[in-house]
Amino acid sequence: MKLSLIVPCFNEAENVQLFQEETIKAFQGCGYSFEIIFVDDGSSDATLHNLRKLYEQQRCPVKVVSFSRNFGKEAGLYAGLQYAQGDYISLIDADLQQRPEIVREMVDFLENNAEYDVVAAYQDRRREGKILSLFKKTFYQVINKMSDVTLQPEASDFRTFRKSVRDSILKLGEYHRFSKGIFAWVGYKTHYIPYTACQRAFGTTKWSFRKLLNYAIEGIIGYSTAPLRLSTWLGGLTGIAAVLYLIAVVLQKLIWGIDVPGYATIIVLILFFGSVQLFCIGIIGEYVGRIFEQSKQRPIYIAKEVLLPQEGKKP
Repeated sequence: MKLSLIVPCFNEAENVQLFQEETIKAFQGCGYSFEIIFVDDGSSDATLHNLRKLYEQQRCPVKVVSFSRNFGKEAGLYAGLQYAQGDYISLIDADLQQRPEIVREMVDFLENNAEYDVVAAYQDRRREGKILSLFKKTFYQVINKMSDVTLQPEASDFRTFRKSVRDSILKLGEYHRFSKGIFAWVGYKTHYIPYTACQRAFGTTKWSFRKLLNYAIEGIIGYSTAPLRLSTWLGGLTGIAAVLYLIAVVLQKLIWGIDVPGYATIIVLILFFGSVQLFCIGIIGEYVGRIFEQSKQRPIYIAKEVLLPQEGKKP
């Protein structure tokens, strides 16, 4: 098998068949074999029903992995990597905003440039609001300053890479996964290409601002210990400030005879130092919580059904 396309699906019932048709059309006459691995991430619509139809038809080699519930896109990508058999692996969405024709270009590039291991796509023109755009720009600036690895701004999960990269990624078994950070951490020489996202074929985006914010926090905490150092610095600075203020109050009382500041000052200081303490405890709690969840050694996902072309159905 030359190429494996991994397609995470969450409520994409109207898109999966069209995606397969467009993929077959894009790779017609390519001269090499390919497979599509659909990962149903606990969809509540007819996604799994339609995927079963595609599996039964086998117009091209199709594998279906169905989760017992919604585990998230990162778990879907991980599951797809486990079942991919191609010399090249591509991550692509089912909504056809990312075109399979670009995947063919990625494969051609890797075939002709042995020194590169990954081709990653980034959007050259984004159709999003200024606030969301500012948020993403700020996120990349922050995480690149705080982390030991460098994330390429605007680069998406839409990428194609060699099997050796897949093998390296599967060695990372962390429960909380952040694919952009994982690709940066494993390394390998990457070529970046621009692309323009098309309109979704059907449905609406599953990424709300809240989900994007949680994803950003996941990335910062998962690939940097700088927030812990920040809490240490905040504790040290507020401690120094408290000592200086204490000295000032004592001098006021001894030299000038000024009364010690009263109720209002004390309340303000208590609120300030209390908020700093809670902030630092919250940062530590985020890390401890991830250690707690990782220590349980729970699986990244649970597959209730796996359909493979050659082996049929697996429990």
